[in-house]
Amino acid sequence: MTEGALRIGIDVGGTNTDAVVLDAADRVVAKAKRPTTPDVTEGLRAALDAVLADVASWERITRVMLGTTHATNAILERRNLGRVAVLRLGAPATSAVPPLSDWPDDLRKAVSAGEVIVPGGHYVDGREIGPLDLGAIRRFLDGVRADAVAVTGVFSPASADHERAVEELVRNEYGLPVSVSHEIGSLGLLERENATVLNAALYGVAAHVTEALVTALAERGLGARPYLAQNDGTLMTVAHAARLPVSTIGSGPANSLRGAAFLSGVRDAIVADVGGTSTDLGVLVGGFPRESAAAVEIGGVLTNFRMPDILAIALGGGTVVRMGGSGARVGPDSVGYRIAEEALVFGGATTTVTDAAVAGGRVPANAADWRERLEAATDMTETFRDTLQSALAVADAMVIDAVDRMALGRADRPLVAVGGGAFLLPAEIPGVSGVIRPEHAEVANAVGAAIALASGRVDTILPAGESRAKAIERVKEEAAARAVAAGADPARVEIVDLLEVPLSYLSEPAVRVHVKAAGPLSR
Repeated sequence: MTEGALRIGIDVGGTNTDAVVLDAADRVVAKAKRPTTPDVTEGLRAALDAVLADVASWERITRVMLGTTHATNAILERRNLGRVAVLRLGAPATSAVPPLSDWPDDLRKAVSAGEVIVPGGHYVDGREIGPLDLGAIRRFLDGVRADAVAVTGVFSPASADHERAVEELVRNEYGLPVSVSHEIGSLGLLERENATVLNAALYGVAAHVTEALVTALAERGLGARPYLAQNDGTLMTVAHAARLPVSTIGSGPANSLRGAAFLSGVRDAIVADVGGTSTDLGVLVGGFPRESAAAVEIGGVLTNFRMPDILAIALGGGTVVRMGGSGARVGPDSVGYRIAEEALVFGGATTTVTDAAVAGGRVPANAADWRERLEAATDMTETFRDTLQSALAVADAMVIDAVDRMALGRADRPLVAVGGGAFLLPAEIPGVSGVIRPEHAEVANAVGAAIALASGRVDTILPAGESRAKAIERVKEEAAARAVAAGADPARVEIVDLLEVPLSYLSEPAVRVHVKAAGPLSR
């Protein structure tokens, strides 16, 4: 192992928690895969201990990067969420659709401490709709009991002055954490408001995750600096994650895409991450995940913050296979992290897609005896063989259909197969130029966390005309500053994405500008 700094990448998935150690030359020097536990923190600790056992000099570990499902699970399960005072700045213009009106009842009851619409907000060109009513805000906050406050102003991406004023008031007079929408979402009031409220509800979850990670490092005597993975395939500091925990949602698929790009050396490809419960398909564009252009639903709530364009299908190594009247039925249920006990190849009694793949000759390189195990575990009658063959055909058809949906008519890109169940995929798939199976593919998600950059972005509206160039430079500077706040080295931050979209039907010409800055972590 080359002398120098080491870093650890950890990714918590639905079935397994993966960990890797990379050296200064970006080589994998240790890796481990452990079952994800009901309390995902225990699985994290087990994976961390497994890779530390292969590292002689722990003092060389300088950074630990974590991609986690904590935030996603909290929303889906309606568990451990904070109570949020929901403030919209936009009366009377937006009163027709109250805050959280499209939320599922159980989630709204779990999160909302009260909602109000008060005067304030801006037009798309930055002019005030009306003056901010701080008195109304104080009266509302005096009458609710909340753990945090979510503030959403109309067109705050164009002008965030009112949101900043309310943030200052809440922090100074009430001492509560504040989630402001211009830092989280883009245009689209309701979706941006939803994301802002979810962010505020996750402050307690974020504190638990960061405390667990910091404690785990301290218990093992590691002085490494911790980072959390974001949903665009980049990293942020623990302090940044505490402010924007909603950014960790979707970090797992983003990590897999970045890891696939790194391990394969391919920057433009379709990626299939095959786990125990599902297969997530995404697209690499220039080495980064293609982002979704549509609003993203999380726990029944539409949001508009950045998310990778992911298609998830209910197909994984633990997906259950059943005999049907006209052939095999595949899923959608899965044995998940119990696959090592329940699949036939592991001595269990449940027929899974893994068993079907092994019967079809698809066996991992390090598991040559799985075929013998399968035959020893069950009576391989002709009918049962036909069922397994039919199940594998159904699984292949699901993958082919998903690839076709993600390819958008292009067939010149390869497919990079990663994840612990990558061996399930066939050698040839219509719609791609070939199937690449890189080394260490089974821990691509943890590798993606370990090699990620830090980033910052701004999505705003600017006037067109002579002042546009100077305004864009200011936006670039703000995006770079956000990247530095997330942990990037100030001297090595670059603008990696700049998009301008002219806006029509305005009294004055304007453009929507999206800027993303990224750079290596500061030393």
